[in-house]
Amino acid sequence: MPLLSLHGVDVSRRGNPILTGIDLSLAAGEIVTVVGPNGSGKTTLMRVIIGALMPTRGEMTCAPTLSIGYVPQHLHIDPTLPMSVTRFMALPRRYPHDAVRLALEQAGADGLAEQQMASLSGGQFQRVLLARALLGRPQLLILDEANQGLDHRATAAFYRQIERVRRDLGCTVLMVSHELHAVMQASDRVVCLNGHICCQGSPETVADSSAYRDLLGIDEHDAVGFYRHHSLPAEASA
Repeated sequence: MPLLSLHGVDVSRRGNPILTGIDLSLAAGEIVTVVGPNGSGKTTLMRVIIGALMPTRGEMTCAPTLSIGYVPQHLHIDPTLPMSVTRFMALPRRYPHDAVRLALEQAGADGLAEQQMASLSGGQFQRVLLARALLGRPQLLILDEANQGLDHRATAAFYRQIERVRRDLGCTVLMVSHELHAVMQASDRVVCLNGHICCQGSPETVADSSAYRDLLGIDEHDAVGFYRHHSLPAEASA
């Protein structure tokens, strides 16, 4: 049985369609990436899945007691506000010390507990957000373009960490991106979205599809060839 399924989901705003006829299922333990250009409805789809937005039409079904962890696209913290990582992890409610320590370790953020949030690098900040999402040991982990602002090496390291999280927790991972080449090695399945699902399949299948190339106007054959024959750096600084 799928962990979560959308059936014929439409979302409109002020009479303007944003998503149309979305049929999507997520299986336990898989990593699925949704790609598409700006304005394609990726964030709207995530809001439907986390329950922050009701569809105009259609329905969503999910496993009983489904727990979701969410890493947002943006999170602004006032740099003048003194807040350690440990204090941030206690918002909006406190968790046992051992649970916080384990979540930081699983996110590759161990050793950062006493640092100030404002002093973290981009990659460290994203790992702390990931740790916060892991505190509830989610069955479904959602990341909304969580690599924004990270350079290539930090992005590679972050996606390797996501693979470790999937392996260690056995959770399903749903990621949003606009760059297929950035998630080639991290995804089991890619869904190409532009208001509707244009195509889906393995990263190589989607990269080779005319629907994807027409949508983004990019010669993804080069990107596929690169990621087939070049592994990401074994170690990357976050």
